[in-house]
Amino acid sequence: MLELLFLLLPVAAGYGWIMGRNSVRQAQREQSSILSKHYFRGLNFLLSDQPDKAVDTLIKMINLNSDTVETHIAMGNFFRHRGEIDRAIRVHQNLVSKEEIQASQRENALKELGLDYVQAGFLERAENAFLQLLNSDKHYVIAQQQLFNIYQTTKEWHRAIELAERMVDCHGDNDDVSERLAHFYCEQALVEQRSEHHKTALDLLQKAVNADERAVRPWLLLGDIAMQQLRYNDAIEYFLQVAERDISWFSEAVPKLEIIAKETGEWARFAQELESHWQECATSYLAMVDVLLRKGDTGPAADYLLDQLRKRPTMKGFKTLMGLYIDQIEDKASTDSLKLLKELVENQIALRPKYRCVRCGFSGRKLYWLCPSCKRWNVVKPIKGLDGE
Repeated sequence: MLELLFLLLPVAAGYGWIMGRNSVRQAQREQSSILSKHYFRGLNFLLSDQPDKAVDTLIKMINLNSDTVETHIAMGNFFRHRGEIDRAIRVHQNLVSKEEIQASQRENALKELGLDYVQAGFLERAENAFLQLLNSDKHYVIAQQQLFNIYQTTKEWHRAIELAERMVDCHGDNDDVSERLAHFYCEQALVEQRSEHHKTALDLLQKAVNADERAVRPWLLLGDIAMQQLRYNDAIEYFLQVAERDISWFSEAVPKLEIIAKETGEWARFAQELESHWQECATSYLAMVDVLLRKGDTGPAADYLLDQLRKRPTMKGFKTLMGLYIDQIEDKASTDSLKLLKELVENQIALRPKYRCVRCGFSGRKLYWLCPSCKRWNVVKPIKGLDGE
């Protein structure tokens, strides 16, 4: 009898294994049936243009199977792209609140939730979402970019500086972050300067110089402050640094150098400062024309300008040349014609933009260091060619 019992044990074990396996399969079939039922019901609501019911049905599915997380994220993104931000937020908030999903899935949902908040204009909530992602290996770059955009929008330059410095400390030097950081220092320096905290402003501008050695903006601002404080020698040195960093921006420094020459009477020094860069832009060679005119050399000034216009024709140069010819011509009819033509050119120049974004093409007469269109730093440049420099 005992031997028979031992013989039956393997049979009983096999029977138990088969029954257990069938039970698991039955549970899986039931769960799959329920999941399919919810899925097709939600799909039907969506196709029937009943998105609210579709959202409620799809949210229920997360309690049944965490493998549907990516589907929920995609559904939330679909609602966001359609402009239904409130529904997108509901879907992504539900995912973030679930403790049973994986950490990487929660980070994905949190990133999408942050983007929902940005599009909805809830910048404080978006900031909180992206701050949580700064320690994520996968999402810290997009979190950093979104936080920079938020701080730029709200003009919280001190927060932007803290974030940029943290990024440099954690991830090392980066050209994009260094460029942004230099502009953030400049923006904060302008805030301090308006509050008459001149020493703090100067310290911030020095940090901007150290953050990005290619930046021209801090040198222009340093020169402006030095001019206001009548430190003309320092101002000249600062403005000349602009040409060393980016010659395309020297046209911004030349008028200020000319103002200093008028204040100090040091026109010979001004001519010497232009010597290496006068041919780089219309503003520079027109400044050389002013130097010649101050010597009383109207004829040579006109000949010099005509020669430059053959090499680098610009509307500004033509206008100045017509002014020189008007002063030399005695015939009234010819003078009147030139005056009319000069006025037309002046009107045309007044309508033309002075700066253009090299990335998106935005243009205008006012200088924006942050392009209002594509929201990038240091992409708006002085226009070159016939209408510009």
